[in-house]
Amino acid sequence: MGSEAIIVFLLAGIVMVAGANFMSNLISHKSDNPQKREPYESGMVTKGPTWVQFKVGYYLFAILFLIFDVEVAFLVPWAVAFKSVGAVAFIEILVFLVILCLGLMYAWKKGALKWE
Repeated sequence: MGSEAIIVFLLAGIVMVAGANFMSNLISHKSDNPQKREPYESGMVTKGPTWVQFKVGYYLFAILFLIFDVEVAFLVPWAVAFKSVGAVAFIEILVFLVILCLGLMYAWKKGALKWE
């Protein structure tokens, strides 16, 4: 019975996505304005090459920010339920924060946080 349920859920997901795309195309406003095909960047036509290669450091910095931002999102529900979770959850969150700090120290030591 398990494999049939997976197939049913997969088909239901495909039908829902296809149906949403079909309905969106059916009822959406259609405009054939030539301005829509112009290159757009901050409201102005770009000058020079538009495909510029950025340093990997910028992406690494952004990924590190997202990682630590998501980790803070895990801390908020724990802080809300702090009084009711008990000592075991407190120890678990301390282990979590130690691992988080170790990751931050590793990134700092490797120079991933230097903005050049």
